[in-house]
Amino acid sequence: MRDQSKTDGTPRRSFFGMAAMSVFGLFGAATTAAHAQPAPSDGPNWPGPLKGRHKQVFDIYTINAGFPLGFTNNFITPNGDTGTAVMIFRHEGLPYALNSAMWEKYKVGETLKIIDPETKVAAVKNPYFQPKPGVLGNPDAALDRLIARGAVMGACGVAMRGQSRRLAPNAGVTPDEAFAEWSANLLPGVTILPSGTWGVNRAQEAGATYCAGG
Repeated sequence: MRDQSKTDGTPRRSFFGMAAMSVFGLFGAATTAAHAQPAPSDGPNWPGPLKGRHKQVFDIYTINAGFPLGFTNNFITPNGDTGTAVMIFRHEGLPYALNSAMWEKYKVGETLKIIDPETKVAAVKNPYFQPKPGVLGNPDAALDRLIARGAVMGACGVAMRGQSRRLAPNAGVTPDEAFAEWSANLLPGVTILPSGTWGVNRAQEAGATYCAGG
């Protein structure tokens, strides 16, 4: 009677053993290859460690006549050195992040209907950066004052790309040229973020509580 443990001279146990080794080797190689791949990047290391016991992120998605800057000041003032404010300029609040040269060249105030509190007409400069004395109800709410007091600032890259493309014809440049120029003309210390909502998330992960800054 034929030995059923053998087929064509190959012991069945050896056959299954070889098959198992092959499968193990296949998955083993795949696992090794997967582990060898670099971890995908999830954006810049921003905002980094935030100083102080109290940390709050202000989600600034509109200009709203400067009120988002007032909210930020109202957090910083009572906390002093124990608090850090994170400001995210996104959506309609993106122009806060631009210097006055960009406001003038691209007609930001006229196109986006932003009124300068000093002149009471469409802004031809960033009216909240280094304003003249008496223009703002509280001078400590000016962007330059907030920067000097340690506010961490980020600008939504998606909003900047979209708005620079929209306003590029005002300056007679291409969308790519406008985006590059805006990127080079942000206020001191402003970081371009993958998106504003990304920035809000990272600030919260860094320990900041959330405040709607609209």
